[in-house]
Amino acid sequence: MIYNILWIFFIYSFAGWLAETIAGAVRQKKFVNRGFLNGPVCILYGVVAVVCTLSLTELQNNLFFLLVGGMVYSTALEWIAGQFLERIGHGRWWDYSDNKWSLDGYVCLPYSILWGVLVCIMIKWANPSLIMILRKIPHLAGVVLLWIFSVVALVDAIGSWAIVTHYEKMVRSVTDANNRIEALTQRFGHWIAGRFRERTEAAHPSVVQSRTEKHEATRFAEGCSFYKLVMLFMIGGVLGDFVEMVFCRITAGYWMSRSGVVWGPFSIVWGLALALATGLLYRSRERSDGFLFLVGTVLGGAYEYVCSVATQVMFGTVFWDYSHIPFNLGGRINLLFCFFWGIAAVVWIKGLYPVLSGLIERIPIRVGKIVTWALIVFMAANMAVSALAFGRYVERQSGAEASGAIDEYMDEHYDDARMQWIFPNAKQVGKPHPQTRKD
Repeated sequence: MIYNILWIFFIYSFAGWLAETIAGAVRQKKFVNRGFLNGPVCILYGVVAVVCTLSLTELQNNLFFLLVGGMVYSTALEWIAGQFLERIGHGRWWDYSDNKWSLDGYVCLPYSILWGVLVCIMIKWANPSLIMILRKIPHLAGVVLLWIFSVVALVDAIGSWAIVTHYEKMVRSVTDANNRIEALTQRFGHWIAGRFRERTEAAHPSVVQSRTEKHEATRFAEGCSFYKLVMLFMIGGVLGDFVEMVFCRITAGYWMSRSGVVWGPFSIVWGLALALATGLLYRSRERSDGFLFLVGTVLGGAYEYVCSVATQVMFGTVFWDYSHIPFNLGGRINLLFCFFWGIAAVVWIKGLYPVLSGLIERIPIRVGKIVTWALIVFMAANMAVSALAFGRYVERQSGAEASGAIDEYMDEHYDDARMQWIFPNAKQVGKPHPQTRKD
């Protein structure tokens, strides 16, 4: 599956770059590289292709939901990418503000519909044909090519990121160089950065038009910063686990673990949801409750759907099943709970976020940074151990014996009884999307 997914990422990244470049050349009457990277790829198209392939292939026989799903996921990813690039590049890489049906200038209805149509074409016809072609490529040659593409893309991405985020510092360093060799090195780096900046500004004029200067933070986790999102991820995970446990107690009559990890009461789904909702809706926090409810309903449903698919792809397991609830889609989401996501978005942005944000910003800067990075290390270890423990739990269900020290440790410390208590709703269903496998 990984083999085909990587090919899908690179092929559609190149196809997106080609389409964007041709469209830009027609508009500007000259060749322009429209991608963030220097190479011939637009990674947003590759990411959209991978997410939609994994999430929506099972809807290929229902064109309506396939179209809607394609519109929602591609629009959400474009919205996220637009905000991310503006944050690191200090400007908008595209701007749809002149369009009547735009949202914050990052996305607009006509392009969302176009995205949805393209996703339908991809899922229904392009992907099956692509998989057939990939099966004709010798597997070893395909793997070698993927390694080459991946390494080149990674180096390109790191270089592009460094140039975008440290351009001004690189310019200053040329004048501060202490010797001739260092000055030549700095000038060469400045020349590369200059070419990248010129290319970016030619392809994306809006980056120049809306660029703003960074300001030094005077409080810990000021605004919608990285540190605040990490803290909200931790808070959201704990609160979400508690809310779901209470909900199960009220509706089912007994306490049930709703944790997503083996160490502590923490829901990864809720933690990520809170951090993502804050990052996406921060600039819209003054908008109407109806707007926030609608966006929360749509994005919350899409988020829950992709989480369900992701766990099934990784472990062949689903952690919730709404098949018994009316108006469900594949048992992964249902209309009632989508409305709950919408209500939660309003309550969070309008009520709880301002309070928690103020409390977080009162933490001393040094203490806050130390605590944040300690929590990151702890949660990374927690998630890694949880993945190993659950993977071994799945293996035991199929009768597989321990094959090493790690398996034996997991069998001893995370046996079936403990895993069933932590993940009571986990149900083996097998991994989906056979069209993405290389047989």
